[in-house]
Amino acid sequence: MQQGMRMVKNDVHTHMNIFVFIFVLFIMGMVFGAVIVNSMNFVQKQDLFFYLKQFFEQQTSHDGTSNAVLWRDSILYHMKYMLLLFLLGISVIGMPIITVLLFIKGLVIGFSVGFLVNQMGWYGLLISSVSIAPQNLIIIPVYLAAGSLALIFSLTLCKQLFIRRVHQPIIKAFFRYSALFGALVIILMASSVVEVFVSNTFLEIILKWIYK
Repeated sequence: MQQGMRMVKNDVHTHMNIFVFIFVLFIMGMVFGAVIVNSMNFVQKQDLFFYLKQFFEQQTSHDGTSNAVLWRDSILYHMKYMLLLFLLGISVIGMPIITVLLFIKGLVIGFSVGFLVNQMGWYGLLISSVSIAPQNLIIIPVYLAAGSLALIFSLTLCKQLFIRRVHQPIIKAFFRYSALFGALVIILMASSVVEVFVSNTFLEIILKWIYK
């Protein structure tokens, strides 16, 4: 266990530039998402807010999907997303797609928070704090780590394939890559619990208070 942690620390130190690049890319996505909100015209904002209000009303009327179904869907979504990143990491040619996926992830979060605040002011900020922030405190670091690992493994494969002087034990690296992804998936399962049973509950309480 200690040896594994030491190897992970060494990998982080060696590839720190990749982790920083992924983090900056994600932040740029969030900023771009917020900019998109400001570039929307009044009609577009009102149309989107109409559907958002319908969702809020559904949440407060208890006619929505059960927590068990939401939890299952959340886990399946995270597993599919992580599987896609994992496969892109071993495909070599998937490196540009990995960066695009993480940029889009940041864009979606930035747009969601920006739109809520733009349309609802302090209420929107409060809703974002209880419905988006809690699970994303876990999800965002996991996805950033997964994207970084996928890029690192792709670069390792590229060196092995195209630089003859480099001979790294690919099988050993692949097993370590797979184990780290497995650990990240387990963490995401915990985030699904927070998302469905904590954030969803607080969201219902806040919406009832706003629309009472």
